[in-house]
Amino acid sequence: MTPADHWRGNLAALWFAQLTAIFGFSFAFPFLPVYLRQLGVHDAGALAIWSGVASGASGLSLTIMSPIWGAVADRYGRRSMLLRAMVGGGLTVLLMGFARGPLDLVVLRLVQGATSGTVAASTALVASGTPRHRVGWALGILSSAVAVGSALGPLVGGLAATALGVRAIFWGGGVLLIAASLPVFAFVREVPVHRSDEPRQSAVQVLRLAAPGTLAAVGALLVCQTLVQVAYAGFQPLLVLRLLEHVSSGVAAVTGLAFAASGLASAAAAVTYAPIARRTGYRAVGVTAGLALAAAELLSGWSPGVALIVVGAALAGAFYGSLPPAISSMVGLETPAAVQARVFGLLSSATAVGFAVGPLGSGLLAARLGISTAITICAAAALLQAATVAARVREPAR
Repeated sequence: MTPADHWRGNLAALWFAQLTAIFGFSFAFPFLPVYLRQLGVHDAGALAIWSGVASGASGLSLTIMSPIWGAVADRYGRRSMLLRAMVGGGLTVLLMGFARGPLDLVVLRLVQGATSGTVAASTALVASGTPRHRVGWALGILSSAVAVGSALGPLVGGLAATALGVRAIFWGGGVLLIAASLPVFAFVREVPVHRSDEPRQSAVQVLRLAAPGTLAAVGALLVCQTLVQVAYAGFQPLLVLRLLEHVSSGVAAVTGLAFAASGLASAAAAVTYAPIARRTGYRAVGVTAGLALAAAELLSGWSPGVALIVVGAALAGAFYGSLPPAISSMVGLETPAAVQARVFGLLSSATAVGFAVGPLGSGLLAARLGISTAITICAAAALLQAATVAARVREPAR
């Protein structure tokens, strides 16, 4: 069996590996505000700022490193980059459990962003090795692993934090991330990288020489990816701060429940969006889900009780869940195979910009204007994403 015929086995192994990796990340990530309070940050305004800085730090360094890792992957292979991301991310998450103060945590988050990037590496492996007519379905399946891991991680992490302490969940998350590299090492086979004159061109040059409008279409999708992440990554730490306003004890367990509900809804959306996209088109999914994401975030931002805050989080996860796979599918269908890893590296950078700007901006806004107002601005980013899809993105040929 050739590597090109191995795409189903690759998808299964990558699904399990990505599930384990995201489980490890989300085992600890949602509890950053809770951990910061344990590290001595008690003032509400300072907690909002440090939460934003710590949440966004990995996105800042990932923005810089993703194109570099994408270029290396195009030249030397995607599988090695995925292994590097899982081991690097695991070691830094493990070290976070030994943080002495908020600055240690921020520095380690910067290092984590520079060394990780499992989603982009897995996406490039699947997109480059899957038959073109199955790319959308395969990326939806891969995204469901991200969503399931994002659901189970906070739920189990919240229970573990309650029983063992917050530091322990960082140690456990790091070990899980390192363990996620094992199925990749053992089972994933990569389609060989063909080196010719074309890969030596820049990604922009190749896109410009492709079908008319390809460069503009991919550029618009990169902008949409950033806006999606600004809207959702900015919303997540604010959701924890909203729960801290209403819950006096057991906040880790309630936080885990809210993120688990959001993740389960995302998983369901990631699996079911593909049939809907085949009937209505990817653009329709992008516009509708963006509008609904904004409405769900507003529900969590302005509801007076914990129950509706959690319901809003679950709905936000459901509508967010279809957006990254839809955008990734459109990018995969628009991009020539020779530069797919580089373009997915740029897509990862666009994601990382959102992960950096969203939490940092929302934390600063929450400290100055209040948490609910900051959530409203995150919802505005989702509305802008929907408008960009409607105005600037074309339906790709399938």
